[in-house]
Amino acid sequence: MTSDPRENQQNTRENDGDEVVLSDAAMSLINAGGKVDAGALRAAMDAVGDDSDDAELRRVTFHIKSDLNKRLDRYLTDRIGFMSRTQLQKVVREGGVLVNDRLPKASTLVKRGDVIEVVVPPPPSSTIQPEDIPLNVLYEDEHLIVLNKQPDIIVHPARSHLKGTMLSALAFHFRHRSHSGGALSGVGKDFARPGVVHRLDRHTSGCIVFAKQDEAHWKLGHQFEHRTVDKRYLAVVHGRIEPETDVIELPIGSHPSKEKGYREKYVVRHDELGKHAVTIYRVREWYRLPPAPGLDPKRDLDYTLVELELKTGRTHQIRVHLSYLGFPIVGDDMYGGRPYSDASGTTLIARQALHACILGFTHPITEQRIVMTAPVRGDMAALVVDLRKRAVVTSPGLIPGATVELAKAMPNSR
Repeated sequence: MTSDPRENQQNTRENDGDEVVLSDAAMSLINAGGKVDAGALRAAMDAVGDDSDDAELRRVTFHIKSDLNKRLDRYLTDRIGFMSRTQLQKVVREGGVLVNDRLPKASTLVKRGDVIEVVVPPPPSSTIQPEDIPLNVLYEDEHLIVLNKQPDIIVHPARSHLKGTMLSALAFHFRHRSHSGGALSGVGKDFARPGVVHRLDRHTSGCIVFAKQDEAHWKLGHQFEHRTVDKRYLAVVHGRIEPETDVIELPIGSHPSKEKGYREKYVVRHDELGKHAVTIYRVREWYRLPPAPGLDPKRDLDYTLVELELKTGRTHQIRVHLSYLGFPIVGDDMYGGRPYSDASGTTLIARQALHACILGFTHPITEQRIVMTAPVRGDMAALVVDLRKRAVVTSPGLIPGATVELAKAMPNSR
């Protein structure tokens, strides 16, 4: 096991009558007056990578140190000034707040020793414009929708990408194609991120869930925040990964250089800026290409199809962890990967060969377990087809803990 010996350190700030305990991601969200700073939250959400979980960024925990003799909704109104008391009552009613790990009422009295956990709603901003962009729907009901995201599309509007997002596609889908109707949840609506529970990087394909109702959104968000969601990825990497399975436990933080080309990168960091990150990998297939002119025998002959299980949701986590071990993802030029070409020299894939294959969660309303598999399509499927055709293929067999059914995940790759 590759591990970081340090334990997570809580970040605390003292205020009148309480102590604010912040996640690493949320350290800058509380101002000197002990309130959630709307501007800081907006800037943090703009800066974070697309494959991070929103709930982790926005979670703030209040440890009450004295008897305030105050209702929960009034207390939260004091701390989250950009929301009205009525809005916060709605957040409490729909499950966005926990008191001592239980769902409270807005009228619950805040007492000494209480621990109040809030996933803070994003502050106000702009709206979503519908666009006719095709979607691959895996599951939909009146509460949520699960999609097989295509690569090269971002989840929600950002400063440089206001159109062509998944949210624009969903707005059109609900209006013109959905059989169950509805719309995205109102959580995050004012920040142009309605329904966004978690995200995938722009060039990563696969399973992603959006909430259509506020109650579903809060309950799904709690599952992501508390790591009860099963997320399994498939990736094709350079090199032959050994051993067959291992736990990568290495802290991840932003690149120390702020020069152009490095500002969006993340690295393994063993300092106070490194955040705890855990990835489990399991080898599914090894590929050995025959030597050929133009191929580098040290890099271009061996490839591995690997299943990855995320235990944390850090930005670029899988990409950083695999690259650090010397096995960059094919096509991931940011972290040392190279495009892949077939025998004729035709490039089959030039983006990272990373696919969110399985998403398992408890339905927030029916409480039934839902496990969705998003089949690999397009360029990544073509990559695997070519490797299976040209290379000597070996397999370690079914590794304990592996859950991806390759025949289901890659129906056209044999």
